[in-house]
Amino acid sequence: MTTSTLTPPRGGVASLSAADAVYRKVSWRLIPLLFLCYIVAYLDRVNVGFAKLQMQEALQFSEAVYGLGAGIFFIGYFIFEVPSNVILHKVGARRWIARIMITWGLLSAGTMFVNTPMAFYVIRFFLGAAEAGFFPGIILYLTYWYPAARRGKATSLFLAAIPFAGILGGPISGWILQSMAGVNGWQGWQWLFLLQGLPTVALGVVVWRYLDDRVKDAAWLSTEERELIAREIAADGSGKSEASIWRVISNGRVWLLALVYFAFVSGLYGISFWLPSIIKAVGVKGALDIGLLSAIPWTFGVVAMYLTARSADRRLEHRWHSAIAGVVGAAGLIMSVAMHGSTTWSLVGLTIATMGIMSTLPVFWGMPTGFLGGAAAAAGIAFINSFGNLSGFAAPFMIGVIKDATKSTDAGLHMLAALLVIGAALVLLVKPTAASINASPASSPR
Repeated sequence: MTTSTLTPPRGGVASLSAADAVYRKVSWRLIPLLFLCYIVAYLDRVNVGFAKLQMQEALQFSEAVYGLGAGIFFIGYFIFEVPSNVILHKVGARRWIARIMITWGLLSAGTMFVNTPMAFYVIRFFLGAAEAGFFPGIILYLTYWYPAARRGKATSLFLAAIPFAGILGGPISGWILQSMAGVNGWQGWQWLFLLQGLPTVALGVVVWRYLDDRVKDAAWLSTEERELIAREIAADGSGKSEASIWRVISNGRVWLLALVYFAFVSGLYGISFWLPSIIKAVGVKGALDIGLLSAIPWTFGVVAMYLTARSADRRLEHRWHSAIAGVVGAAGLIMSVAMHGSTTWSLVGLTIATMGIMSTLPVFWGMPTGFLGGAAAAAGIAFINSFGNLSGFAAPFMIGVIKDATKSTDAGLHMLAALLVIGAALVLLVKPTAASINASPASSPR
């Protein structure tokens, strides 16, 4: 493939077709591994929601103890997120993501030995510290390989790991809880942490051997293909901020995006941590049945997320896509509460909620990556993600406190719905980025 084949006059059909082929090649190389890594990441983060079905009774944890333990993960995550992402930008994604995955996999497996609330809090805190930098590191890593007009679709394919983790993780977790209980003298929840933690360690080794830090390191691309990507990334970054870390963190637009992300992620973790318990509360008893039913909302969520991201990429518009998705998520949560007398209609509400909540995420990340570049992107993405993920501490803890007080999750779900509406309103205050407005139509995905 020659340079002239890849880069005919700007806007030409041949140029777009050739570029499409290059980015498809990149996606087939990178996205499957990153997707698999995020599946195990998300399972290790939220499998405590399934473990709760047995763990809470076995260890005599109250709802508030469980909520605090589930959420304290995000305190460690918050503290170490920015430094972790800055280190990744300096030393490269391959070695740093491998380090992250190996340490968090070992800690996640070690959760099987928890026997007191304090031990639960400590290991969840260190699990968050170990995992800090993984998600924003991947979001940053994608900016090295995709220009803005292609990044939304790539990000949605990566983030599809969240609903796929629910689709696969629910039935698998339910089966482990039900079938492995008593094997080797361990309870089902202990096997759950072990069997979902160790694969992360193995994947960390694969990342070390397989991932390339930058486009220039990709021997599987031709010289012409590397040059095409480098040109598009350079053009994409021409209007982006390269400010100092502290200047980025003190930027008002970054704070506004952090608040928006806090609101959206509150809904995500409300669903992730409490979906098994909500399904159980409407009358489903068996762990495997709960796992199978919990896969339904995530299945629809992955389809909605991909279609929303594709629409946002084609229209080069992020704010209204995010806002509408947030309102849909809130409506679904309210419906699930209003219909809690019916398992079917409650599940329909949770499915709509999951579709809306999941659709906010890939579209949202088009906004900060549209105006931040280099070290500024490393710090800004990490700060927005870490602040937003504090909702992973606040939402489960508050729902736990509310459930202890009211014996129901209804008020907690209404709280999450209100946060989603607030996030939808705030995102409309974010000014469109120059990178999004000025992105070349010639580089837009077909």
